[in-house]
Amino acid sequence: MKLFNKHIIHFISIVLIIVSVFSSCSKEQHEILIYKDPNASIENRIIDLIDRMTLEEKIAQLSEAGCDDMKEDNNVESAHFIDKNYKNGIGTIHGFQLNVNEFARAVNKIQKYLVEETRLGIPAIFISESLHGLVQDGATIFPQAIGMASSWNPELINEVGIAIHKEVKAVGASQVLSPVLDVVRDLRWGRVEETYGEDPFLVSSMGIAMIKGLQEGNDPGNQSLCATAKHFLAYSAPHGGLNLASSVGGVYDLYNIHLPSFKAAVQKANILSVMSVYNAYNGEALTGSKAIYTDLLRNQLGFKGYVYSDWGSVAMLHYFHKVVEDYPKAGKLALEAGVDLEAPGPHCYQHLDSLVKIGEVDVKIIDQAVSRILYTKFKTGLFENPYANEDNIYSKIHTQKHIDLAKKMADESIVLLKNENNLLPLDVNKLNSIAVVGPNADQVQFGDYTWTRDNKDGYTLLDGLKQVLPETVKINYAKGCDIATLREDGIQEAVKAAQKSDAAIVAIGTASASLARDYSNCTSGEGFDLSDLDPTGKQQELVEAVAATGKPTIVVLIQGKPFSMPWIKENISAIVETWYPGEQGGLSIAELLVGKVNPSGRLPVSFPKSVGHLPCYYNHLPTDKGYYRNRGSYDVPGRDYVFSSPDALWPFGFGLSYTDFEYSNMAISGTKLSYDDELVVTVDVSNTGKMDGKETVQLYIRQEFCSITRPVKELKAFKKIEIKKGEKKQVTLKIKLKDCGYYNKQGEYLLEPGKFKIMVGSSSEDIKINQTFEII
Repeated sequence: MKLFNKHIIHFISIVLIIVSVFSSCSKEQHEILIYKDPNASIENRIIDLIDRMTLEEKIAQLSEAGCDDMKEDNNVESAHFIDKNYKNGIGTIHGFQLNVNEFARAVNKIQKYLVEETRLGIPAIFISESLHGLVQDGATIFPQAIGMASSWNPELINEVGIAIHKEVKAVGASQVLSPVLDVVRDLRWGRVEETYGEDPFLVSSMGIAMIKGLQEGNDPGNQSLCATAKHFLAYSAPHGGLNLASSVGGVYDLYNIHLPSFKAAVQKANILSVMSVYNAYNGEALTGSKAIYTDLLRNQLGFKGYVYSDWGSVAMLHYFHKVVEDYPKAGKLALEAGVDLEAPGPHCYQHLDSLVKIGEVDVKIIDQAVSRILYTKFKTGLFENPYANEDNIYSKIHTQKHIDLAKKMADESIVLLKNENNLLPLDVNKLNSIAVVGPNADQVQFGDYTWTRDNKDGYTLLDGLKQVLPETVKINYAKGCDIATLREDGIQEAVKAAQKSDAAIVAIGTASASLARDYSNCTSGEGFDLSDLDPTGKQQELVEAVAATGKPTIVVLIQGKPFSMPWIKENISAIVETWYPGEQGGLSIAELLVGKVNPSGRLPVSFPKSVGHLPCYYNHLPTDKGYYRNRGSYDVPGRDYVFSSPDALWPFGFGLSYTDFEYSNMAISGTKLSYDDELVVTVDVSNTGKMDGKETVQLYIRQEFCSITRPVKELKAFKKIEIKKGEKKQVTLKIKLKDCGYYNKQGEYLLEPGKFKIMVGSSSEDIKINQTFEII
């Protein structure tokens, strides 16, 4: 009996132990499901996960690593590579040099380890660039940002964003470092091409459309991808036009010029990430500025996502700006300012562990940064969908639909600047031969942040002309000169080509790098700034030599920024600005030249007469284009300037068409309105020409008198419409009057009562109709 009781007691003990173990496991499983449960609130998931993390695991989330060296060719032992770099997890991972298949494989290899073999199973955000297309090899290449802005078509830009979203998600990336929301203030700056232009409203409109496309795809409101608005803040007005140089301007410029596009991204597009900047503003290195990343971005704008450091910008606080003595102090300064993640690697944030242990950094600051990164990971559904689908990736990349969209965007991005005597469109039935010359005539130029510079990946202008011209038209090609050298031995060959042709097309411009691949002979793009804006090398001489033959000459600009070219404007009959028009660009240009496409692009930046005419943006203050108004020349010297005029060569919003438009019957919804009202403006636009076309109706305002000096005019609404020949359409434009205010020198947003002038027209200088209303 005693032996039986002893067995019973032993059995009960075993049962109790088993029950206890299973109870403990069940409890642990229940607790784990809080941060892994997609039905739990994001806030609760973040709290639960941070409570479980060690300091080392938290700091790992504040850092980025690279998977570029996981290419199959490198024979890297991936398991060893993963254990070494990601044992505590990682915040983000980049892989810009991988093709689409390599990228997807890297995503799945690394995510499998992170999700299944690390203690907490936190997936990483895989990052790629997508300024005008996914930067992985094989993806669709859309026109560069400055070209897309020239479309003045937010709906079309949104379609491009949706297309890029599909290609990015196809390779397993979760975040893109795009779009650029900087407002251009200095055209010497190499990154002009990456922007949407010089106007805060236009940049905001294009930015909102692109962000929504990138983050939501075809599912509005469902943010399954993280876009990154860059660069916050005041990066685009560097001293001397030099990238990373400091800028000045005070609160007025900071809030009224640089802030609005980012405010729109946060409050109207729910941007999930913002990138910090390299530069200093008014003497403050901004990556270390709490006033910028905490007080302004978060407390004032209400930003909920995370701040991603521009590459190396945290370390620059030490070695470039010289505001701290070492890298640990740089990390402390940036983190406490509100920069949550250091990219491309933890050069400074790797010291946070030691700083916490000696009491220099409060772990609560680290928790705060980690929570913002985790917010983005939960918001985009990364915990539920960490992997890429490697099956048939190329069926989702570079699809015919996306190729057609790239063509459509190129069609709408090209700007006709001059068309004397209707030289364009060319009458191919009257052509026997045509000269096609210039350094960009037979060379693709896609712009920076793309994956290739190879002609096999897109149409050159010469390719396009061969496709659209009848076989009866002989094409005489000659390169003529280079973009980045002073060699002129090829100009005579170009002259000969023109002499034996009925007309000549001269394709000049700039060249930009392909990301992390080819930086040779670049004259535009990140880090490639110009000291003047004249056509580089011997391109001006090439144009003059061809024009001297007396043959009808067309200059085609394929470039990332405006040139100053008064001689060309004065002496060349037809001028076409194409920017970097993407992989289908050569075909679009050719079709436009022969009339298969009617040009509808409008300039997002003003063109200067020379570098000495900078700045030349249209929305200047009333005092900034001279007092004497006595424009001079060498024939008749004057003042403002002695030998010139401060006016732009071509103004913001300008662009010609092959047809003509007339404006009439403007009406407004009221003449006395309040701050909370919406002003509705209608105007009739008629196509009086001989061809169907698209017109961009632009609405500008000016407060006639204000306690602070305001610009001569500001864009507040626009609409691009297609009108058939002989047709008239009524266009409706709406303005929320609360958007007609300004920030004062204290950073307070104000709208003063008073009279406002409404100006409607086809460019900032070509105002067709105006009217006034009053805010009371």
